[in-house]
Amino acid sequence: MIDDLYTEMAEFSFLTKYIFGTGIEEIDINSWRDIEIQYNDGRCEKLEEHFESPEHAVNVIRRMLHVSGMVLDNASPAVLGHLSKNIRIAVLKTPLVDEDVGIAASIRIVNPQSLKKENFVDGGTATGEMLDFLAECLRYGISICVAGATSSGKTTLAGWLLTTIPDGKRIFTIENGSRELALVREKDGKVTNSVIHTLTRYSENEKQNIDQDMLLDMALRFNPEIICVGEMRSSEAYTAQESARTGHTVLTTIHSNSCESTYSRMRTLCKRKYDMDDEVLMDLVTEAFPIVVFTKQLENRKRKLMEIMECEITADGKRKFNPLYRYEITENRMEGDRFIINGTHKKVCGISESLKKRFLENGMPKDVLERIEKGGEKAC
Repeated sequence: MIDDLYTEMAEFSFLTKYIFGTGIEEIDINSWRDIEIQYNDGRCEKLEEHFESPEHAVNVIRRMLHVSGMVLDNASPAVLGHLSKNIRIAVLKTPLVDEDVGIAASIRIVNPQSLKKENFVDGGTATGEMLDFLAECLRYGISICVAGATSSGKTTLAGWLLTTIPDGKRIFTIENGSRELALVREKDGKVTNSVIHTLTRYSENEKQNIDQDMLLDMALRFNPEIICVGEMRSSEAYTAQESARTGHTVLTTIHSNSCESTYSRMRTLCKRKYDMDDEVLMDLVTEAFPIVVFTKQLENRKRKLMEIMECEITADGKRKFNPLYRYEITENRMEGDRFIINGTHKKVCGISESLKKRFLENGMPKDVLERIEKGGEKAC
């Protein structure tokens, strides 16, 4: 009884145990009396528990937002905030939702660096060979864009890739609003790697507003070898591709529907900064990000790395999209109320000669390159 009273008055009511529990990825509040939990393994569950009223729901969520200094009221009925480095909150209240709903919110709990390569492989997300290839790309100077929808595993994959970088490589990360990456390594109380983590800061005063674009510009002055832009959402896409074309390795994520459509999406975002010719922008983004990865959460809630694609620039300047790896679905069926989806990851094409050349110029040992080429697949 005392614990329940403390949780209700000083913490976040019945949500506390879910927010700070283990194995939970997302808490979706559809209304004050309709709350769903999404687990790391893809399971979804509607809770029997709920708030006492719309007003109770608003009060608890306001307490959460107070941690990040955000105010939820009629003047600001749509708010983004965070509870800690890896817990972010998006909230809507009346009049944006109905009076009898009270509030709608999404609480995302992200901890990508906790996963190891074996977790991806054992869970069927990707093969070890695919993961090794992406890690070597990032290690040896090839910029990567990880694409997919919300909850497809983009940030999880990007976070893991950054953990494979050797201590001697300097990493600069840029995230929007809340921290999801934790890359600093310590041994015997001393930091062993070189990492700078940064966050955007929103302000209604434009002069005090620090967005991803501004942080990207600052990043270039910190002599980074790898820049991670948590997610390309707007005009920072132009600065990111400029960084990737001027000697920096850039890892980023983006919302898109496939590997090929990722470049069109980048182009659209770049135009928010400069309204340049579409063809010129397409040339820029394809040069900047030779490797695109597409992730997807299937109907059975399993996350799959659906495709890894290389954009090859041929001698005559044309762009050629080469699928390197692909997940091929062999079975889709319903068994009761369960989706049964089976398939396999396959290597489709080998890397291009131009990518091999870049790998060698960037210091990749020949035995590592030979391992990537193992299997004998020729470039498409």
